[in-house]
Amino acid sequence: MAGSKGKKTLVIVESGTKAKKIGGYLGSNYDVRACVGHVRDLPNGAKDIPEELKKESWSNLGVNVDADFEPLYVVPSEKKKVVADLKKALKDADELILATDEDREGESIGWHLLDLLQPKVPVSRIVFSEVTKKAINDAMQHRRQLDMNLVKAQETRRVLDRLFGYRLSPLLWKKIRAGLSAGRVQSVAVRILVQRELERMAFKSGTYWDLEATLKSRDGQAFLVQLATVGGKRIASGKDFDENTGKVKAGTDVLLLDETKARELVTRLSSVSWSVANIEEKTQSRRPPAPFTTSTLQQEAHRKLGLGGRDAMSVAQRLYEEGYITYMRTDSTSLSNEALLAARTRIEENYGNSYLSPQPRQYTSHAKNAQEAHEAIRPAGTEMKTADELGLQGREARLYDMIWKRTMACQMADARLRFTTVTLDADDTTFKGTGRTVEFAGYFRAYVEGTDDPEAALEEQQSPLPPLQVGDAPKCEHVDPIGHETKPPARYNQASLVRKLESEGVGRPSTYASIIQTIISRNYVNEVNKQLVPTFTAMAVTRLLEDFFPSLVNLQFTAEMEQWLDDISNGTGDRSAYLKKFYLGRDGLDTQVKDKESSIDPREACTLHIDGLGATVRVGKFGPYLEREAGDETQTASLPNDINPDEITNELAEEMFRRKQQGPQSLGEHPEEGLPIVVKVGPFGPYLQMGEQTEDNGKPKRVSIPKDMDPESVTLEMAVDLLSLPRRLGLHPEDGKVVNAGIGRFGPYVQHAKTYKSLTKEDSVLTIGLDRAVELLKQVNRKGATPIRELGEHPEDKEPVEVYEGRYGPYVKHGKINATIPKEHDPMTVTLEEAIAWLEERAAKGGGKPRRGRKATKKAPPKSTKSAARKTPKKSTKKKKDE
Repeated sequence: MAGSKGKKTLVIVESGTKAKKIGGYLGSNYDVRACVGHVRDLPNGAKDIPEELKKESWSNLGVNVDADFEPLYVVPSEKKKVVADLKKALKDADELILATDEDREGESIGWHLLDLLQPKVPVSRIVFSEVTKKAINDAMQHRRQLDMNLVKAQETRRVLDRLFGYRLSPLLWKKIRAGLSAGRVQSVAVRILVQRELERMAFKSGTYWDLEATLKSRDGQAFLVQLATVGGKRIASGKDFDENTGKVKAGTDVLLLDETKARELVTRLSSVSWSVANIEEKTQSRRPPAPFTTSTLQQEAHRKLGLGGRDAMSVAQRLYEEGYITYMRTDSTSLSNEALLAARTRIEENYGNSYLSPQPRQYTSHAKNAQEAHEAIRPAGTEMKTADELGLQGREARLYDMIWKRTMACQMADARLRFTTVTLDADDTTFKGTGRTVEFAGYFRAYVEGTDDPEAALEEQQSPLPPLQVGDAPKCEHVDPIGHETKPPARYNQASLVRKLESEGVGRPSTYASIIQTIISRNYVNEVNKQLVPTFTAMAVTRLLEDFFPSLVNLQFTAEMEQWLDDISNGTGDRSAYLKKFYLGRDGLDTQVKDKESSIDPREACTLHIDGLGATVRVGKFGPYLEREAGDETQTASLPNDINPDEITNELAEEMFRRKQQGPQSLGEHPEEGLPIVVKVGPFGPYLQMGEQTEDNGKPKRVSIPKDMDPESVTLEMAVDLLSLPRRLGLHPEDGKVVNAGIGRFGPYVQHAKTYKSLTKEDSVLTIGLDRAVELLKQVNRKGATPIRELGEHPEDKEPVEVYEGRYGPYVKHGKINATIPKEHDPMTVTLEEAIAWLEERAAKGGGKPRRGRKATKKAPPKSTKSAARKTPKKSTKKKKDE
């Protein structure tokens, strides 16, 4: 019984929010504390390595390969106080309950806590999939011990990722460029994007034409039909073209219409009669999609809400910790019996019995891992309240609403659709048209994939043909020729990349958000109009890995790694044997690097040969550039950092070389300053410079030339206007502060106080007015200035501590103090305690004044503490930073 002899049961969870919630459920006999994520990790750098181990050859790696891959774990400086407080709390407890998250990582955190705290009181483990009173009480009735198989699997993953990243990354530094990184899943994800870009670059477009006719039925209803055959021969469509030649595939018996033939056919058909030759009808049932898993939630949040993976998981984390949804890291699509009953009851109340599926639906997933024990992501509890009933707002409301609708839909009746295909004859041609009618909406009433408004989506599902009969002679209103160009395969976006990784069994869905953010932040990928576009650096790194380490970026091999980890978690795999094979075997990672490092030519590794391009692309220290031989001379020209690989053409290359050879283009002297103004080209594109840089004058004034402005058409007057930026537009109507327009590294913008907003293509930085600027800035207030997480109140002044997404990465904010979130930390799992530690450190370095005049003092460096490397598994970070 808890609380005997005045002592309490110590319960450790991962977040402060959960600690507060669960503490309220359990009562005064329980002391519920947060460990704020992981409490130990492999060293993040030399500063983290204990002094007595720094001379060891393996210490920088953090894994003693020669001692059965013993990991070295250290307590990060920001976690020392957390651990000390937990040890102090344990002295006043008569029992310890580890209540960390119910996945492998949570099991690992529990093991690390146990190893650090060394409790002398009874210890048990509880897990729960939702933070509700019933779930917590049920968990307390079903305590267990730590599952060491799950711990070993998670710690093996951590060691595996460290070996991969720390062995290959230095090789990339030597051969391509300093600061690059490789990762077990990261490098495979980049390779997928690069392969798609190469397919697009190799793609040859083809052109074809077809006809679309607008007809009217007997009762005057208009409908559309498309040309199908001419003279009994099917006309060519996009699927008939060879992507490598841009021509119709050899052996394909189709009629290829060009514009001339299409227009001739229009003329011929303008005076012929039309008749209905055939009508076919078929019905189709649509089964509702399964409830959300981590992967499908990220995909749908991106498609429907415009949220990236990181944002979706951050919002879901908050919803989970507040007790609104079940655990958001899960591969399972199953629902508990109580959830099935609750959902079906709510469906009957909201939609009626006819919309309920005849029997409860249970879905199964094919994932083979420990997370399968979880439920799918669904509303927590048994009431299935809506977002409005819970009082949710903003992104939390939108994501919760999507989860609620998907949960309802999975227990609703199938939708029934009727498809009607009509074939019409007109002279020697046939046309076809298809209609679609929703006979019974079924689950469409609650949820339709790809849209937020089921009612609107239901309308889109309906495109019926008018009543027609064989032999009818509809009237032809007009026939239109339509030209088409075949399109290259679409680039991946965040949703489709997640779907690809999951379908190939690469990585774990809970890591996808951080992986995508990593490859973007490390300049392997640019996100352009929601498309993931690989950079030239990504192409060079991928080619090196493909040429020299093909197995390490092979999708099947990477998926097999996941299976090996699953085997360890199931108790059927041997951690030691697997790591030895992966790292030290005949084809192991360490062996491959030692054998192949000397044969990799750094110059060739940095050089990209693009088919059809008369120059090569080099990846240099300061960005990509073009290079070619011109007689005895080697010519180079910088490429803008934001140019996409498939945009490189010989014409563009010639323009870059011409500009480089031409040198700075003089526009004249500034009428007031008397300094020369020239046009130059740099890594970020063409720019204007006034004056020359000298020891006396310092750095001259520069401004980028907007992308919609041809550098060669810039006049002296335009240059003077651009160099005068930022331009004062007036005072903001709300607070009277100045609103400016200017040009920065990321293009033209308007600015008010500390708020910036990029201009649209329709806006000109030289002509935009105050009213338009205020309108744009309001968009930032609704979106960009909103914190992505609210961590809670600062204990000293009760002011909010929040997480923001900044131009240079995520950061925490308290008052006027901002502190960058370390790269190894995932913003969605940052805790209030961690944020306060970073903010204090930042304030101590002069990064803002502490609140309430509190003097910031720099902490003395903590004494080094040795964390012995063990043969038993060790700690992983919540972010899987090396993955």
